[in-house]
Parts: sequence; structure tokens; C-alpha cells
Amino acid sequence: MDAQVRVWCLRHAESENVTAALAGALPDAPLTERGHEQSVRAARALAGEPIRAVYASASVRACETAEPLAAAHGLPVLVVPGLVEMGIGRHEGSGDPAVRARTGEVLRSWVVDGDLEERVADGESGHEVLDRTTTAFRRTVERHSGETVAVVGHVASLTLALSRLCGLGSSVWGAPLAHAEPFLVEWDGNRWWCAAWPG
Repeated sequence: MDAQVRVWCLRHAESENVTAALAGALPDAPLTERGHEQSVRAARALAGEPIRAVYASASVRACETAEPLAAAHGLPVLVVPGLVEMGIGRHEGSGDPAVRARTGEVLRSWVVDGDLEERVADGESGHEVLDRTTTAFRRTVERHSGETVAVVGHVASLTLALSRLCGLGSSVWGAPLAHAEPFLVEWDGNRWWCAAWPG
């Protein structure tokens, strides 16, 4: 059996929490009009891929991003709660620039310094985000040996998980994932591989 699994990953398309500069996981934030256009372009970009399943975080913006891609392949969107964005506790939904700055500092600590103890206020630690997100990826490849799938997630949780899984470390810092731009991550049965981090 071919153990290789090709995983097309993408951050959700532009959403209202992003344009409003609100911090946190905000699971109910929908896509903007531009975000819907981006999700259609992403589906077109992957139209020739033999995608067998489309996974998305439980957030509305991730599911809305995944819908055109899933529809193009005649598939449902499979929701994976473990793919949601990092939680920031009592600061969820804050528009305070200081909270957004602190969120960036915490993510940098996780990705660049390897300090997974850091968290925003009473939000999640890096250990918690890394565990649930990498578990989601590992379960995905266990179900799809020899196949190609797509995963729609979020900038912080995807960056942390894939930098660790693929051994990219701090090299991904300074190149934040753009909205709805697919990039390929592969599992060869023994290790994860990301040939080109986008940006």
C-alpha cells in the first residue's frame, strides 16, 4: 500500500474578523465578499487535483472557504474541531491593538523560541494548540493512505503545527500565510515534508 499522503493546506479566505482587526478564534466570523471570491479561486486552483476529502476547522470562515473546493469535487466539508485558531481566553474578540500585539508575541514565542508555555491571558498554551492541531493532521493521513486531501485552517494554528511537523522551525516566521492560497504538505509514511512554505 502506498503510504504517501498529499495534503493541500490553506488558511481560510478573508473574513470579517480580519478586516475589523479583531483578535481571537472567533468561530462565528463569516467571510467577506472578497473572501468568497478568494475561496472560489482556491477551488479553481485545485480543480485538477484528485482530492478525496476536504477538511476544515469548525469556524464559519474555514467552512465557507472549504465549500467551493468540496463542491467542485462532489464532496462534503468534513469539520475537524482540532483545527480551530488559537484561543486567547477573556480577550476573545478584542479590537485593542495591545491584545493583537500580544497575540503576535505569543505566536512568535511558540514558533521562533520554542516556548510553548506562553499564552495570551487565560487562553491556550502552545502545547494545547500544537497537540490538537498535529493530532488532526496525523488522523487525517491515517485515513487517507495513498490519497490527496485538502485542509482549511487558520494562520496561527497551521503555522505552529506545520513548522513543527515539517521541521521548518523559525524559518516560517515573517512569512504569514496569505488568505486562501493552497500549498502542499506531504506525508511519506515516515516524515512530513513541505517543499515550499508560501510567502
